[in-house]
Amino acid sequence: MREKGDGWEVVSDPSQWVGIVFVDIDGTLVPAPGSAVHVARYLGTEEEMAKAEADYAAGRLTNPEVAVVDALAWAGYTEKEIDGWLTQLPLVDGIAETVGWCREHRLLPVLATLAWQPIGRHLSRRFGFAAYCGPELESVGGSFTGRVRATFDEFGKRDFALRYAEDLGLGPSQCAAIGDSRSDLPLFDEVGLSIAFNADQQARDRASTTVDGEDLRAVTPLLADWYPRTR
Repeated sequence: MREKGDGWEVVSDPSQWVGIVFVDIDGTLVPAPGSAVHVARYLGTEEEMAKAEADYAAGRLTNPEVAVVDALAWAGYTEKEIDGWLTQLPLVDGIAETVGWCREHRLLPVLATLAWQPIGRHLSRRFGFAAYCGPELESVGGSFTGRVRATFDEFGKRDFALRYAEDLGLGPSQCAAIGDSRSDLPLFDEVGLSIAFNADQQARDRASTTVDGEDLRAVTPLLADWYPRTR
């Protein structure tokens, strides 16, 4: 298990967890157009990023291609500046309460996302998610260079989740995933419970179940029905 600060929480007693709940960021925790477009408003590239995100959703661009476009605008900024902007990030209600419910029921909450790692790190610290994944930005001397250090796509997201579960001694059937769109499909196909939350049609078609609303706590009855079967 990697150390905290590298995307993973140190889990001293893996046996305390009966399952993992993987949660997407963009479109799930952050309503459309998503976290990248929110940051782009401060960077002055909102229009370009909104188009890139739409092209990804439609399958015209891959996430690594979107990342290259977006990374250029981050050049010269620091993570501290980005963190400040993220305090104003639009979010659904009930995130902290849902994370707390998961932990109380021995379900480890983890972010599985294609959002930049600084965004996943911000939300993990803010709400108590145990880990996060995502593409990495290159940084030199504390400032972003405008280059991508490591790309990431929907299959990397799936592989991160399965590897994280394996490190805790848990199988895919003991994992749930909450998401809304194309980036969630490979993970949806692997886990024991997949919840399409405020999702597009392709995610609804692949998910075990669907739920809509402005509060993430809408997923807890579904998790409550499922998680006893993970034991």
